[in-house]
Amino acid sequence: MQNFFQILVSGISVGMIYGVIAFGYQLTFATSKTLNFGQGEALTLGALVGLTCVNFLIGLHLGTLTAYLIALPFVFAFGLAQGAVVERLGVRQAMKTKSEAGWIMATIALGIIFKNMAENIWGKDPLKFPSPLSEAPLTIAGVNIRPMEIAIVLGALAMMLAVEAFNRRSIYGKAVVATSNDRDAAGLMGINTPLVITFSYALSSLAAALAGVLIAPITLTGANMGAALGLKAFAVAIIGGLSSGLGVVVGGLILGITESMTGFYFDTGYKDVPGLILLLLVLSLKPAGLFGKTAIKKV
Repeated sequence: MQNFFQILVSGISVGMIYGVIAFGYQLTFATSKTLNFGQGEALTLGALVGLTCVNFLIGLHLGTLTAYLIALPFVFAFGLAQGAVVERLGVRQAMKTKSEAGWIMATIALGIIFKNMAENIWGKDPLKFPSPLSEAPLTIAGVNIRPMEIAIVLGALAMMLAVEAFNRRSIYGKAVVATSNDRDAAGLMGINTPLVITFSYALSSLAAALAGVLIAPITLTGANMGAALGLKAFAVAIIGGLSSGLGVVVGGLILGITESMTGFYFDTGYKDVPGLILLLLVLSLKPAGLFGKTAIKKV
């Protein structure tokens, strides 16, 4: 049982990372019915920008935790700007021409460009991200938990709750909700829907950048770190339901825990298989996702 709970903790922390990235997919799909297939690269750039900021601040003789906290606003600002660039260059024109293939290929192309930029600036070799918290595990009820794993869960939940509070309590958030419910009607009511869509892409990339700086201290940071995470997060979004914020969190936890359990009890080479099987089952039996709602079109 101790091993079970140890693997469960690991699965929850990884699952929350999947959930944060998938939450970014859900944000853009809600307002524009499009997705940024470069989410993994947004995570990569967020982690690498965070690494550069933290190392620079440590060079100024600041503590690692202090440097990490000061670097976060710069990472967030970079994520917002990067997401806005993706929407303006890769999505907006395709939406005007109603080309589905256009925004898919454009976001994939921009993701490849960002990955090449990361390789040219930071190199191809993995880099060590200084941990802002102690790397010595805490022992709770016989289970070893790294402080950074706790920070991952708390950071992911804080970001999602902040977005939810923004949508419920601010006039700008209500504009996002209105655009999500009916983009055409929101435009007729005077809401600048193109700006709302740009904001949703910016917030989506911010979520991915946050995921990058959360997971970087417990893994190696590099230009290739986001590719697999972005793909798995997309599977999470499909499993949980692209129309449900709760669904992507639950889907992330399901996938993270399933991978950890499979890798421990069977073989690490098979840890991706259960998630893919679940994805296929959901697509076959409930295409809208476990928590998604099937849209009914009136003719």
